[in-house]
Amino acid sequence: MIEISAEGGGRQVEVGQRSRVPTTLPVLPLRETVPLPDTLTPLAIGQPRSIELVNDVLAGDRLLVMVAAKNPELETPGPADLYDVGVVGSVARMIKIPDGTLRILVQGAQRVTISDWVRETPYLVADIEELPDVVEDSPELTALTRNVQETFTSIVEHVPYLPEELQLAVANIDDPSTLSHLIAGSLRLPTEEKQALLEEVDVAKRLRRLAEALARELNVISIGSEIQNQVQSEIDKGQREYVLRQQLKAIQEELGEFDESLEEARDLREQLEDVALPDDVRKQVDRELHRLEQLPTQAAEHGVVRGYLEWIASLPWGVSTDDDLDLAHAREVLDADHYDIEQVKDRILEFLAVRKLKPDARGSILCFAGPPGVGKTSLGRSVARALGRNFERISVGGVRDEAEIRGHRRTYIGAMPGTIIRALRDAGSDNPLFMIDEIDKMGADFRGDPSSAMLEVLDPEQNATFRDHYLDVPFDLSKVMFICTANDLDRIPGPLRDRMEVIQLAGYTEDEKLQIAKRYLVPRQIERNGLKKSWISIGDKALRRIVGDYTREAGVRGLEREIGTVCRKVAREIAEGNGSTKPKKRAVGPDEVRELLGRPKVHNETRRRTATPGVATGLAWTPVGGDVLFIEASATPGSGKLLLTGQLGDVMKESAQAALTWVKANAHAVAPELDDAWFADHDVHVHVPAGATPKDGPSAGITMATALASLISHRTVREGVAMTGEITLTGQVLPIGGLKEKALAAQRNEVRTVVAPALNEADAEDIPEHLRKKLTFVWVDQIDDVLDTALESPA
Repeated sequence: MIEISAEGGGRQVEVGQRSRVPTTLPVLPLRETVPLPDTLTPLAIGQPRSIELVNDVLAGDRLLVMVAAKNPELETPGPADLYDVGVVGSVARMIKIPDGTLRILVQGAQRVTISDWVRETPYLVADIEELPDVVEDSPELTALTRNVQETFTSIVEHVPYLPEELQLAVANIDDPSTLSHLIAGSLRLPTEEKQALLEEVDVAKRLRRLAEALARELNVISIGSEIQNQVQSEIDKGQREYVLRQQLKAIQEELGEFDESLEEARDLREQLEDVALPDDVRKQVDRELHRLEQLPTQAAEHGVVRGYLEWIASLPWGVSTDDDLDLAHAREVLDADHYDIEQVKDRILEFLAVRKLKPDARGSILCFAGPPGVGKTSLGRSVARALGRNFERISVGGVRDEAEIRGHRRTYIGAMPGTIIRALRDAGSDNPLFMIDEIDKMGADFRGDPSSAMLEVLDPEQNATFRDHYLDVPFDLSKVMFICTANDLDRIPGPLRDRMEVIQLAGYTEDEKLQIAKRYLVPRQIERNGLKKSWISIGDKALRRIVGDYTREAGVRGLEREIGTVCRKVAREIAEGNGSTKPKKRAVGPDEVRELLGRPKVHNETRRRTATPGVATGLAWTPVGGDVLFIEASATPGSGKLLLTGQLGDVMKESAQAALTWVKANAHAVAPELDDAWFADHDVHVHVPAGATPKDGPSAGITMATALASLISHRTVREGVAMTGEITLTGQVLPIGGLKEKALAAQRNEVRTVVAPALNEADAEDIPEHLRKKLTFVWVDQIDDVLDTALESPA
């Protein structure tokens, strides 16, 4: 008997003559192991019933049947969980382990099939029948035998877990059945496939199946070898270049030579290797590095290529900051930095809530629109602080060159990236918050249209592959959060405005300005002017005096300047003192404001201007907030002409003509005593003061009609009444925009009654409640209602 070691299948054994096996034998279930005839199979026995089986077998004729289990996860498989075909084996050796388990070596013999189960306790016993091999000598069988021998020999040469002795053993076996058992036991085949080889009694068919499995294994080995060779080749190439570079560096140091170009290229290569560049960018960088290594330092292109690579290395490729999406924290930050503006804060929190539920959501571009000084830029800073993102402010006001946004091509002298890429470098992350200020003040000329270039930057569908002209490689801007600011939305091109979600900041009421001054402006100016809170106090009445007599604006920028003036004058008084270490506290009241700031800078002219018939007070919207507009009408002897002055635009000229036509058509209803030929004998002059300021807009119609009605009826406009709305030839009042801004302007000018179109009544919800309580809104549909409210009663 010859024994040859083989992994998985045990040892091959040639048996000269096999004895006839009993018809009934105990059955030993095997997990993840398929027994084969003529092989030695090492087994570990741990189940109590299996240990009892082995002990009884050793006490008898040492014979048992080994059968593989269908499900290797079962601890104690039953008859239904076992295959029907197994192998009779003789226990050749047994070793007891201290933990109570057994290690046995079983010599495989005949293939058998289980015909019936005798019992299941204390272990499995079954009736068996032999399944002899079916062998028909033929050229096909010989060819299959040789093919299997040659293929297996090739596999042994490439697989480390198969010993080389198997090549000699396979070459010396002539019996096809024994050969198939040896090879099948040596390969790591799936349990189902190995069991199928065991159940196949036709040797030719068994060898054909085995040949297919060997061919598949050889193909896998071939593919693995190719992958290994490719990886090894790349590694060898990199190691070879590294070794050569180190040798070159050592040679140059030994000779005292120094190649500045190669040194710069080496430093840049080391920097760029640490950057997580995309594959297409990496290819471009490698090409430019190769060029830099070939160029002498005196070449004109050397500085261009080096600058390009330095820009690539300085950008935040794949560097992101983690968003803080705690809505409670965001609310605390917004409340701490800004007073009131609840609608704006709610919209920002909604934006953050969407980001929290869907982090990869492509959010809309926010645009804060409103007059100067209402806190648009500071709101952006607060959002960045709440999110934990880096903040970068980009001012595009006055930009007329498209290259400012997209960058200059490297063919131009002094080329550099655009402002977007420069801001990304300064931010140090690929998901900062960009505050694009004054986006409504971008222009266009022969150098291009920067607003069109901004479309690609802001459009979530395009900016994932934003390509700067200087870099000429795509950079992903989809993670950047953009917030724009504007004063006048009408100046933003339609396609650009369409990509934004506009949030209006109209301005502040007097009460809101007082709270902002107390909470933010006064403490900031005290600190900036070197004062301490124990040295100065500014009372509420003093702040109201500054708001009413020295500033008349929608925001609080002028208010902060005046507070700063007060603090500087107090600081001078303290500095001119006798060096006292503890100055006396200066309390600033309303009288002290007059002393420190001088005469009042703004005056209420509503009462004086409307004391004469023919003058009406209108409310207007401007990019810097709402304002009052005095419209004057006068008549002189003439031929019925209409004269318009005051830098009026086309829309206001048409409103004046429509107002005059309505007044002419309804003259007897407005002024019953008016002569029928009055309009034919008089020229009417409509003037809007502040003639140096251009004025236009569709909301002055009813004001002009009221001024003309006041003129011809000699009835003055009631004190404290202002109006806004457009008129039609039939006397209807059309809706207008900017009601909140106009209401704020009314409060600043001590207007108590606002006449507005009835169709704008829903817009009153945007006006703060405390301001609505101070103003009386009269909602009108017809010009007759306007005149009844605005004009004094007839004498």
